[in-house]
Amino acid sequence: MDNLDYGIIGNCRSAALISKTGSLDWCCLPEFDSSSVFAKLLDKKIGGSFEILVDDDYVITQRYKKGTALLITRFSRGEDIFEVRDFMPRYLKSQTTYHSPPEIIRYIRHISGKPKFRAKYDPRLGYAVGETHTYVKSQFVSSLTHAIKFDTLFLYTSFNKNAVVEGRELEVVEDGFFLVAYNEKIFLPTTKSAYLEQERTKVYWLNWSNKTPSYQKYNSVINRSALTLKLLSYDKTGAVLAAATTSLPETIGEVRNWDYRFCWIRDASMVIKVMANLGHANVSRRYLQFIIDLIPEKDEKLQIMYGINRQKRLTEHTLGHLSGYENSSPVRIGNAAYRQTQNDIYGILMDVIHQQLARFSTNIENGEELWGITKGIVWIVEKHWHEKDKGIWEFRTEDRHFTFSKVLCWVAVDRAIKVARILKKTRKLEKWNALEQTIKNDIHENAWNDEVNAFVQSYGSSDLDASVLLMEQYGFIHAKDPRYVSTVKAIEKELSHDGLLYRYKNEDDFGLPSSSFTICTFWFINALFKIGEEEKAQEWFEKVLGYSNHLGLFSEDIDFKSKRLLGNFPQAYSHLALIECAVNFSNKATAEKVKESVY
Repeated sequence: MDNLDYGIIGNCRSAALISKTGSLDWCCLPEFDSSSVFAKLLDKKIGGSFEILVDDDYVITQRYKKGTALLITRFSRGEDIFEVRDFMPRYLKSQTTYHSPPEIIRYIRHISGKPKFRAKYDPRLGYAVGETHTYVKSQFVSSLTHAIKFDTLFLYTSFNKNAVVEGRELEVVEDGFFLVAYNEKIFLPTTKSAYLEQERTKVYWLNWSNKTPSYQKYNSVINRSALTLKLLSYDKTGAVLAAATTSLPETIGEVRNWDYRFCWIRDASMVIKVMANLGHANVSRRYLQFIIDLIPEKDEKLQIMYGINRQKRLTEHTLGHLSGYENSSPVRIGNAAYRQTQNDIYGILMDVIHQQLARFSTNIENGEELWGITKGIVWIVEKHWHEKDKGIWEFRTEDRHFTFSKVLCWVAVDRAIKVARILKKTRKLEKWNALEQTIKNDIHENAWNDEVNAFVQSYGSSDLDASVLLMEQYGFIHAKDPRYVSTVKAIEKELSHDGLLYRYKNEDDFGLPSSSFTICTFWFINALFKIGEEEKAQEWFEKVLGYSNHLGLFSEDIDFKSKRLLGNFPQAYSHLALIECAVNFSNKATAEKVKESVY
């Protein structure tokens, strides 16, 4: 049984997943949302992979080089030891531009002895539609397809090219390399140049990690999650992806399989808020520019999601020829949810805009544009807050008055008022204050259910929903307010199961949910912490950390029974919430230490 035991490598242009045995099973080139060149992840027979095969008596271990996105897979058999160091090159080319080519380098490092391996180089371009033909040329191996459109891939290597393609045994007596490139190289790569790319990339990531603060507790966990979020950011436009994959199922054998290689305003804004708190200002600045570039018209409503290159149409298609992860079909590309109305996105975006202005108010780029967006958001919220929508969980059939959406409409106006005060734009404050109070009163009146003794999923319902836990985090209600405390208790009683949380238990478009949405468990841990149940929260947190894969990475979902990782991977949502929890626990530990030293 697979458990998504993969590491992610990337360069903020695209990404690849490498299995714990060193198999390259997922990569799209030249960019995150391009068609796949390796997709064994979605079809073991025809998807395509680049595998490093050794005899059964080799011991295989895998780790990241600390503080970097360099993935090291070690193969050892007594004296015979070598490593595969996988990365996608990324480093500063000038003061403002990065070298991030659409390519993967697999640097083979000889440690000792005379280890042997075979390569299985089997690219299947264009989502493995039709055939990919591979040819050995004098300087490289080329693979091409004409199935959907003409496309090519190039392999450069220090090893014998015919032996590689034919899967013959290769002996490692010195360092060597493989370089998988989307474009033909102008200068012929060498082992020396591949090593130089590795060192430059390593230094880039070490410098980036060094900007993340050090924490007394969970420092390595926070740093790895921050690196993972960075790997899901797209430098060119500032977009942030929800995940690096498509169609990994929320439940094996079911149909909740979606393409997550897009920028959801909600997910991305939450990521940016966390990254800004960690001191990574450039990611935040690029994302705000992404938003500014998306809203040319003052009254244009935001979509809930966009393509990473600002595409507004994300038409959904099914790839029927692929069997799917663990035979869980369909495999989908594109995402029809882009047409949905979800009113919470305005509050989540305004929260980020306020955070950036509060932090950088004296030195903020595009202040006028951000003020224009702020006014536009309040105008849209004023017109639409009282309407039904699809909600945070993207119910595809029924629209409702979702509590989370209403709370975030309140957040939109609350943060707009704060932004107006920062920018000393006070003429709209009276009107906005009245709107804020109207929305707040409506939520208290309609979202509270006396029988359940909690704020519920939607107006008039008795169903509980983990997203309601965020009411406190967004400042709608105080953590010690009896209504919030009883909501947390009710959610624990109804939605918790064996150390994990359901996002909700009521039936949706596809039946009853049967796996835990990872972020919800972290939300609940934070809520426990905030209401004062800190020891209990810590116990939950330690337990959940144990459900990550061997590299500390999380997917979208966790199976309640087996605790295996499910859903798209790695998931930005999961890692941003993990960071929030870890930082809370670490800050508490630091405060206690300071208190002890004082007394």
